[in-house]
Amino acid sequence: MKNVNRYDIWEYTVSGPDKGNPFRDEWIRLSVKGRNEEREVDGFYDGDGRYTVRFMPSFEGKYSFSISASFLNEEISGEFVALPAQKNNHGPVRTANTFALAHDDGTRHISLGTTCYVWELQSDELIEQTFETLEKSPFNKIRFCIFPKHYVYNLHEPRSYPYCGTPMDSSVLTKQNFNDYKGMAEGNCWDFYRFNPEHFRHIESCVKRLMDMEIQADIILFHPYDRWGFSLMSPEEDLFYIDYVVARLASFSNVWWSLANEYDLMNKSDAEWCAIAEEICKKDAYRHMRSIHNCRSIYDFNRPWCTHCSIQRNETYLTVENTDNWRQRYKKPVVLDEICYEGDIEFGWGNITGEEMTRRFWETALRGGFPGHGETMTGHDDILWWSHGGKLYGESPARIEFLSRILQQVPGNGLQLDDSMRSDELRSVPAERTYRGKFYLFYYSFMRPGSRLFHIDETTDFDVYVLDTWNMTQDYAGCYKGEFRVELPKRQYMAIMLKAR
Repeated sequence: MKNVNRYDIWEYTVSGPDKGNPFRDEWIRLSVKGRNEEREVDGFYDGDGRYTVRFMPSFEGKYSFSISASFLNEEISGEFVALPAQKNNHGPVRTANTFALAHDDGTRHISLGTTCYVWELQSDELIEQTFETLEKSPFNKIRFCIFPKHYVYNLHEPRSYPYCGTPMDSSVLTKQNFNDYKGMAEGNCWDFYRFNPEHFRHIESCVKRLMDMEIQADIILFHPYDRWGFSLMSPEEDLFYIDYVVARLASFSNVWWSLANEYDLMNKSDAEWCAIAEEICKKDAYRHMRSIHNCRSIYDFNRPWCTHCSIQRNETYLTVENTDNWRQRYKKPVVLDEICYEGDIEFGWGNITGEEMTRRFWETALRGGFPGHGETMTGHDDILWWSHGGKLYGESPARIEFLSRILQQVPGNGLQLDDSMRSDELRSVPAERTYRGKFYLFYYSFMRPGSRLFHIDETTDFDVYVLDTWNMTQDYAGCYKGEFRVELPKRQYMAIMLKAR
């Protein structure tokens, strides 16, 4: 049998019946056993009489497998070998040391995300442009939907639909009537128990390319911005959909599950959300990251199924300033997936400046969280990164790249606020005790001091760097110990980094 690299996808396809509704009438299942792990995973029907099972080995070595199916008279069995992982694949991201993130092989993960809701449902040309932009960007996580999205600036039909059926005629859609989607959904005719494999094969190809680029695919399973009826499925149809998506995508090492974008705008009860979460936990053998995203009401991330917080700001101003409070409340990694978008559209969530986006990234990071970017710049044929992908035009991505380079210098598993911080600065240290006293990062946000007096201790030699987070410079200011003063240029968005020798 064909071998596979650790954390990559081993796949086996079997021919079977194509009559009736194979998605509902038939099943296929894989059992895998290695020296260090044993898994059972569901397979899926991929159309045209093809039934596929997939497996992601978490260890190197020999594996044995057996495949059973509703249409097989006897099991198919065999062996394969998991070879060392490719250098750019470190396995799924996990929670590490309560508040941090790390890959399965222990490699630290500093999540700097972006949002492009339906970039993968655009034209081939626009998708390729998105990949080219991501290749040059600092972002290592991207949030996007499986279902198409109906919202202002995004009123056209997607390249494909997740189900077999007939979409309604949307030629009458305008920016003025786009909110009236309930009546529009009645014009659709879908079979919610018969998937469109081509839709999912295309999404898989995008997830695979992201995996090769070391970018996490934060997959949004449900959302309310809908004119096709996908947000109005029954609880049984929801779970049928979850089973199929997990069977197809869970073997990709870079997958995260986001149950919903703005869950509190959807007509689902808390019990229904919990049932969806339980189904993911049951079916996902690899325990990928799981969370849910809010509009007005922040979810209770103390729920055991949540691996991390996924938060959108729900106040006009305060969001990133609450990062350390959420860390203490939920005792989990805090990912701020929406802190407003750099842009110029009419909505308050989409017209902050590049300076403000950069400030929010720095504040989130120094408070021990993981910030998320978005861009809604008009003037480019209504192609907005936040929904369509394409190109980035804002000023913040380059500054986020600079922040990423600084965060890579932090020892250990990330930052947390120092208990002795002053009210006129953010003072952060590495989260692990072994590194405290050896590294400090001070951020002055919109304040502009002319100097800062330090006295860490009498014995430690510190290399001192002055950081201009907007102009993206790191200037060496000398080596000091005891009491010393660092001069600053009286500009906003400055920072100071101390690294013990």
